[in-house]
Amino acid sequence: MGKKKGLNLSIIDSELKIDGSIVSRGKLIIKGSLRGAIEGETVVIAEEGEVHSDARVVSMTIGGSFEGEIHASKELIILSTGSCSGKVVCKDLIVENGGILNADVCCKTAKKMTIDSKKKDETNPMPGDGRKIEL
Repeated sequence: MGKKKGLNLSIIDSELKIDGSIVSRGKLIIKGSLRGAIEGETVVIAEEGEVHSDARVVSMTIGGSFEGEIHASKELIILSTGSCSGKVVCKDLIVENGGILNADVCCKTAKKMTIDSKKKDETNPMPGDGRKIEL
């Protein structure tokens, strides 16, 4: 029998509170509380989830509460039950009707995100050369 390519799935359940950094491959579902840095591929914050973090991810979906800074190389999706505050740098941004976004937002092309991640400017973490949305 050949090996099946499995999807890595990690869950922070509703009764779990974490203070610290997480590095994740595959999909990470957060139903509990997380305070700390996140580095990963696909992160989903469930409706009951609460996150205070600096996150560097490929894709993030927020159905609960997020506060901090997000760098999403692909997309950020805020569901109708979700709220996001802080700073956001992403390629694509989707906010469902009812979703709350109170953040400095910078949407960039994939090319600009790659260039910016290679030459990080500490004095200006949100360069103005991308498409900028102010809400």
